[in-house]
Amino acid sequence: MHVLPNDATVPPSVDQGPRKPDQPITPPATPPFKTPWPEVAAAKQAEREKILSRYQAWRPDVLPGSDVLDVSQLVLAKLDAREREIVHLDATALTQRIRDRAYTAVEVLTAFCKVTVAAQDATNCVTEILFDEGFKRARELDQHLEDTGSVVGPLHGLPVSIKDHILIKGYDTSTGYIAWANETVADKDAVVVDILRKAGAVLYIKTANPQTLLCLETNNNVFGRTVNPFNRNLSPGGSSGGESTLIAVHGSPLGVGTDIGGSIRVPAAYTGLYGFKPSVARMPHAGLLGSHDGMDNIIGVVGPLATSARDLDLFCRTMLQYEAWMLEHAVLEMPWRAEVAEGRTLPPKLSFAILWDDAFVKPHPPITRELQRVKEALIAAGHEVIDWEPLDHKEGWELIVKLYLLDAGQEYWDTMALSGEPAVPGTQWMLAHANGRQPYKVPETWKLNLERENFRAKGLVHWNATRLRTTTGRPVDGVICPIAPTLAVPHDKTRWWGYSSHWNLLDLPGVVFPSGGRMKPEEFTTTPAYSPRNAIEKEIWEMWDAETFRGAPISLQLIGRRHNEEKVLAMLNLVEEAMNRN
Repeated sequence: MHVLPNDATVPPSVDQGPRKPDQPITPPATPPFKTPWPEVAAAKQAEREKILSRYQAWRPDVLPGSDVLDVSQLVLAKLDAREREIVHLDATALTQRIRDRAYTAVEVLTAFCKVTVAAQDATNCVTEILFDEGFKRARELDQHLEDTGSVVGPLHGLPVSIKDHILIKGYDTSTGYIAWANETVADKDAVVVDILRKAGAVLYIKTANPQTLLCLETNNNVFGRTVNPFNRNLSPGGSSGGESTLIAVHGSPLGVGTDIGGSIRVPAAYTGLYGFKPSVARMPHAGLLGSHDGMDNIIGVVGPLATSARDLDLFCRTMLQYEAWMLEHAVLEMPWRAEVAEGRTLPPKLSFAILWDDAFVKPHPPITRELQRVKEALIAAGHEVIDWEPLDHKEGWELIVKLYLLDAGQEYWDTMALSGEPAVPGTQWMLAHANGRQPYKVPETWKLNLERENFRAKGLVHWNATRLRTTTGRPVDGVICPIAPTLAVPHDKTRWWGYSSHWNLLDLPGVVFPSGGRMKPEEFTTTPAYSPRNAIEKEIWEMWDAETFRGAPISLQLIGRRHNEEKVLAMLNLVEEAMNRN
């Protein structure tokens, strides 16, 4: 069986997350599950392997040893020249070529499925395999185009991968929990999946997410750990880490993830992709399975991961073309503004602010260097760049983690206790933030909501005040910043979400984009002097060694104003043009 071992164990010194301050939760000695959890995991992996074994010719002849870190080219070894051409095209180009009959939907799907099989063996990134359904749909789409001369929609024939906890009718939705494995077969599609089908997309694979979903790495006891294809000692991010891994190695041209604290943007950054987090209620969100359903003190969003900026626009435009607000009451009736997304409404001179340091954890050298490079490029292109003054990132983190864990993590612990499975290290780290306290009472949650709204109001004032420092007399158009203080992090070493979750708390749209290629240790031969301001910064900077991050992609994040998704993508195009010229 081609499954990477899950080396995640519960550190004996770390407590299991108390219901009461003096009574830690531990899985019951005889859980209600009759089958021991390792047997459930083995059975689930065996189901996946049974399907994969039908495609033996697509698998790597030999899997490399642990000393081989970069497997990004290995997964392409079984492709012929035409298939390589296909998988290196972005979604926008693929849909056009299928429409023009340069490729059939079946041959496009075949190419991506071949990479997917190999990627699973090398990185452990997939969960449910939908190849049979995918090929059936691809044949139908090819026949429709042959018979009618027209496509069924803007995504006709495009393979699209889906994060595990997003419902696809007829398929399991274990969501990284042993207790949910084979117990959560979806009886309907998520709204985003429904729209993708109407648009002509071909669904063929579901991808890994971490236990509980509340983690910026991807590891669970059902399927194990997902690794970064450019350096297997590093994480591909989370919670959409299966998506980022598969797309990064050309096993998918476009994927759907979710983000409540960085779960689209961090994986995109760690694997050199584009990832977009809209504001809440702009894209459809109904039809997801996870803990804390019904909790709306802090809300996640659905968004795309892709290999080009224009594919982010393609996804958003498609979602709203099908009037998502008619399918989900919570979606705002805001049609996609193409003229804004295309940059036709942008002024000739824009003002950007750069967040160099959030005043809690200073970013590692490759990120700081990249911020300097984007500053120089934008100035050279005739735009204005000022410094962004950090706004209470530490306080913001302390607030949002309370909103994540209103019940002190009880539902997470209870769900794990159903099967007796242990918490993996990323879960342990997150849930430890609620150690020593009771769940909040209802009136206390009201106060937290008020704190959240006050924080957002302060953020609005803070942004508006930048007009006093720009030469345009307008507030800055966008903020450019890190997505994390490190590049792709070594496994189980995530310690700071403040560069990503901050924007969820403010509910501002953000896009991550690859900007600096991949990490070359020889370019960073000295370590800058620093004096850590806190224990977290100390731990993160003790992690810095250029060789550790060899091959990791270097990315940045662009933030815009609330519900200004189109302008964010227009500004991204401008930023990339400036950097390419420079």
